[in-house]
Amino acid sequence: MTLDDLKARHSALLAARYSGTRSVSYDGKSINYGSDAELATAIADLERRIAALERTSRRVLRPFAVKDL
Repeated sequence: MTLDDLKARHSALLAARYSGTRSVSYDGKSINYGSDAELATAIADLERRIAALERTSRRVLRPFAVKDL
């Protein structure tokens, strides 16, 4: 899945949760969640995946030398 796909699904899940429905449709598929807790778990999983894809902080090593006198 691409980052754009994950963000689209995330927004669809948030819209469904805020409207009070437990059914979400995207990409021609429909998913029914049994409870609000299941919907919240799906949202949290998508947020974790999005954060992992957006993580760009890499460790940068900058060598330097110190000359003791």
